[in-house]
Amino acid sequence: MNVRLDTSRRSFLKGSAMLGAGLVVALVIPAGNRFARAAMAGEADFAPNAFLRIAPDSTVTLLIGHSEMGQGIWTGLSMLIAEELDADWSKIRVEHAPASAAKYGLPAFGGMQITGGSTSTWMEFDRYRLAGAAARLMLIEAAAKRFNVAASQIRTEPGVVIAGTHRATYGELANDAGQLPVPDPSTIKLKEAKDWTLIGKPTQRLDTPEKITGQAKFGMDVQFDGLLTALVARAPVFGASVKSFDGTAALALPGVHKVLQVPTGIAVVADHYWAAKQGRDALKVDWDLGPNANLDSATLLERFRQLATTPGASASQAGDVTAALGKAAKTVEAEYHVPYLAHAPMEPLNCTVKITADQCEIWTGTQFQTLDQLIAGKITGLKPEQVVIHTEFLGGGFGRRANPTSDFVAEAVQVAKAAGSPVKTVWSREDDIRGGYYRSAFLHHARIGLDSAGLPVGWQHVLVGQSIMTGTSFAATMVKDGVDKTSVEGVADSPYLTGLANHQVQLHSPQTGISVLWLRSVGHTHTGFVMESLVDELAAAAGKDPVEYRRALLKDHPRHLGVLNLAVEKANWKAPLPDGHALGVAVHESFGSFVAQVAEVSREGQTIRVHRVVCAVDCGIAVNPTSIAAQMESCITFGLGFTLHSKLTLKNGMVEQSNYHDYQVLRLNEMPVVQVHIVPSTDKPGGIGETGVPPVAPAVANAVFALTGQRLRELPLQLAAT
Repeated sequence: MNVRLDTSRRSFLKGSAMLGAGLVVALVIPAGNRFARAAMAGEADFAPNAFLRIAPDSTVTLLIGHSEMGQGIWTGLSMLIAEELDADWSKIRVEHAPASAAKYGLPAFGGMQITGGSTSTWMEFDRYRLAGAAARLMLIEAAAKRFNVAASQIRTEPGVVIAGTHRATYGELANDAGQLPVPDPSTIKLKEAKDWTLIGKPTQRLDTPEKITGQAKFGMDVQFDGLLTALVARAPVFGASVKSFDGTAALALPGVHKVLQVPTGIAVVADHYWAAKQGRDALKVDWDLGPNANLDSATLLERFRQLATTPGASASQAGDVTAALGKAAKTVEAEYHVPYLAHAPMEPLNCTVKITADQCEIWTGTQFQTLDQLIAGKITGLKPEQVVIHTEFLGGGFGRRANPTSDFVAEAVQVAKAAGSPVKTVWSREDDIRGGYYRSAFLHHARIGLDSAGLPVGWQHVLVGQSIMTGTSFAATMVKDGVDKTSVEGVADSPYLTGLANHQVQLHSPQTGISVLWLRSVGHTHTGFVMESLVDELAAAAGKDPVEYRRALLKDHPRHLGVLNLAVEKANWKAPLPDGHALGVAVHESFGSFVAQVAEVSREGQTIRVHRVVCAVDCGIAVNPTSIAAQMESCITFGLGFTLHSKLTLKNGMVEQSNYHDYQVLRLNEMPVVQVHIVPSTDKPGGIGETGVPPVAPAVANAVFALTGQRLRELPLQLAAT
């Protein structure tokens, strides 16, 4: 295939530069499919977005502006480079790139450096391959000059350039290649898919060895001479503030150095975590609880329920729903609701900050480097480029480490600034679960009219839940006419509705004082559950098999049908099951990928037991099947946590849960057998890190209905006593 890019040869030439010994090729792109400009070493405007280095020992190092948090992106992006470079895979190395919006900004996020939205692979698929191909052509040209032969007579094998009896390693040619102009990108011919040797092949992750040996460095592992540790006493109620405090008892404890007021509360700075914790426990703080001291989950749910009876902002509208419902042979009406959810990553939030007169240096696991730089710069009075961020491995993020206020980074900068020394500010898990950001609670109310054949003729749907985009830098593109697209994704654009002549989707976005945020799979966390449960209800009302009913509704959606058919085939949908077992099915599209899941469940008293989940995924071109399977397993595990257990409740303005004992995630002994099947595809890559979450809850809920006859419309699922 020939790929044409809108860039000049001069621009692309400046995208490749000598940085010491070896060959360095800049990667892409603040906007569009083009190579970013980069200057020669030593020039002030050197700014590659990301680049590969080929050292004299033939080691190929890839600096990636995406955060590795277990999703395997280091390996996937390296495979793209290595494929076109024809690199020796054993020589590939990866590092987190330094933070720079100018170098690593992503077009889908307005030029900001961020890892989220399952965008990393599809955004970099062409660009990284082009960089690898360009480097290979430069190595071939360098070899042609050394061997005194035409470039057309040269071929490559992994890490080696060959012309007849002449051979040279990439490392031996790197310096010479670095002196050459970069090929015009419009002339670069990428490999045909049939010639791929890495892309599409199961490949072990590059970050695994250092993680299993304990050498991998996470944010919590950062340590250096003179570094202190801080914990902050934060408001017990959303929006509360400090009236007064007494730190005398805290300062009397061994190891405690300072007690400081910062915008988020009272910081205790000490030699180590335990001293800081003891000091915080000894604080006396008088709080002004503010207007949210009476927040209560039951009251909020009733408020949402009342809003659902009133007209909301229009998210999608077609035909005359009222008339269609009036003529329906049968009507299905249902209310679904889901609770607030915490992200609860395994590694608690932490951020290390060192401030000098002309620099703010930050070590943390972050998903949002650009905003971190901007906010840290504002706090310290420095320019964003004077804020140096060392991105460490993330021990789980799920969206929490990319939020609109950079809360844990901003707080750490405030603490270090007030302390006048380098400080690592640490959140306990209790701190985050009781005072962080949450997936909003949502209530759905639907009325669906069926014709005499049991097919929908009218669909009225109202959603109530907080907007995560309003008030953020994403609002201009994500909120229109009062509708936050992330609140209604999976409903307003559902294949069950888009082809329906009469439908109406409305949204209410109440403000509650509770901080809300995207969580892994964003709006699809609740819309997938509701839509696939509703379709199961319609199938039951029509007296149809749930699979056959979906096939009828999705007849014009081949990729939905493809994963649905594969999942039910591999699950042996109609085969006999052990006594007391039943199957449920769900299919959902999100982030450009399609996933169907079949869950096998049984009942043990009041406990729902999930024995098996069969998953079929169509994510377009599958770069690394090993990572895709792992991400589906991860998504299913994550989704089962809030399907069966996870729930945040509020009473007297405070979150009642605090840690894994009462905000429960899936336990090891509950993990089902997971079977993942990937649909072969030549479509462009879709997202994979989140798209396996939405079908889990409805597949399990639908299986519970098949087993018990109980239609559970609330998460987490709870069986009624019998």
